[in-house]
Amino acid sequence: MHFENTPCIETERLRLRRFTEDDLGAAFRIFSDLTVNTYLPWYPAKDSEQTRAILEERFFQVYRQPRGYSYAICLKTDDIPIGYIHASTEEHHDFGYGLLPAFWHRGIVTEAGKALIEQLKQDDFRFITATHDVNNPRSGKVMRRLGMRYRYSYKEQWQPKNFPVTFRMYQLNFDGRDQNVYRKYWDLSAVRFIEDFDKTE
Repeated sequence: MHFENTPCIETERLRLRRFTEDDLGAAFRIFSDLTVNTYLPWYPAKDSEQTRAILEERFFQVYRQPRGYSYAICLKTDDIPIGYIHASTEEHHDFGYGLLPAFWHRGIVTEAGKALIEQLKQDDFRFITATHDVNNPRSGKVMRRLGMRYRYSYKEQWQPKNFPVTFRMYQLNFDGRDQNVYRKYWDLSAVRFIEDFDKTE
């Protein structure tokens, strides 16, 4: 099977496409926003140079690979990036996203996520995982709306910010084998446990 690298995806309201050099201004608004980046491992971009480096590391390098899924989230009305969404082709198949606060509470990430998940299914992904800081339960709600299931929690010394964070790991299996759990984060962490969500959220 031939896989197109980051194929454009359209939904009712959104266009998921590659970032380009022309998106530098919009990308700076996303990657410099303190709220968007609060629960992410990297620091907010301070200027255009840092934004360009982020685009190169997290997006443009992916586009040069045989296969990749790293998107700008754009409204169809203007095709300007307001966030991003991605799924890794590495063994963990990490699924992640970010969205400018002005566009929260509109179901945009859920709409984008469902569309990307359908693309991943077509391209023979067996599963995806996603993690969120326990202090950011809103992200976990998005994961559950996408059909992901909580599997376990673990503590990690987060880099480059270098402070301890407890993460919740979610997983969505596309092959119907719900008993299969990606355990690498569990195995690597000295502090790992399963939470009772009736008590935590």
